[in-house]
Amino acid sequence: MRRPPDELREFLSVFAPRVSKLFLATRRAVLAAAPESNELVYNSVNAVTAAYSYSDRLKEAFCHVAAYSGHVNLGFNRGAALRDPDGLLMGSGTSIRHIRLSNSSELADPALQALLHSAVLEGGSLVNFPPNQPTSIVRPTTGVKRRPKRRG
Repeated sequence: MRRPPDELREFLSVFAPRVSKLFLATRRAVLAAAPESNELVYNSVNAVTAAYSYSDRLKEAFCHVAAYSGHVNLGFNRGAALRDPDGLLMGSGTSIRHIRLSNSSELADPALQALLHSAVLEGGSLVNFPPNQPTSIVRPTTGVKRRPKRRG
């Protein structure tokens, strides 16, 4: 399994340990489903996010993991088009849907796994990519971070 980049671990250090561990568990689940994907890491204003794509372009990402102050989302960039018979997906935008996670045991849910595998397949159809060494790419972001400071 691919090791998280040091920058990602540093970005997550401002969150409660529970949130950081859940983010990393969700990251492992995504990479287990899509080991050939690239990871695009962002330390953005409201969240730390890792998007997964078979290219190095965010617009071709098929899913993402986002850490917020009290929870983690597993997002699907084209989630509105995914079949969701169990009604797990949340959101009302034109494309993106997410599942709000509170603990890592939720990652084993067969309905969640089915959504993840559908998104991975869909992501592979977005690009015609040559075999490459998957990588983690930390992208710069700007703006004042609006997250809680980690308390000892």
